[in-house]
Amino acid sequence: MPLDLYQEVALTRDLPEHELRVGDIVTLIDFVSHPSSGEEGCVLEVFNATGESLTVIAVPLSTVEALRPDEILTVRSLAKAS
Repeated sequence: MPLDLYQEVALTRDLPEHELRVGDIVTLIDFVSHPSSGEEGCVLEVFNATGESLTVIAVPLSTVEALRPDEILTVRSLAKAS
């Protein structure tokens, strides 16, 4: 499924350097080309549960996937990923 700008997407892997985990929901805000012809990247904005922006990060596009109708949202405290 193609991804669109400003779409909420889920992480496909832990990002311990940002205290994020697989399944965390983030907002896709831009697509970026790799500087040396590697995998395309994307820029993500991370929000807390009340809608405050926490950070903006750039990751490979394979780090995110579209949300599916068979998934359910959850809440967790911001803590170091294992």
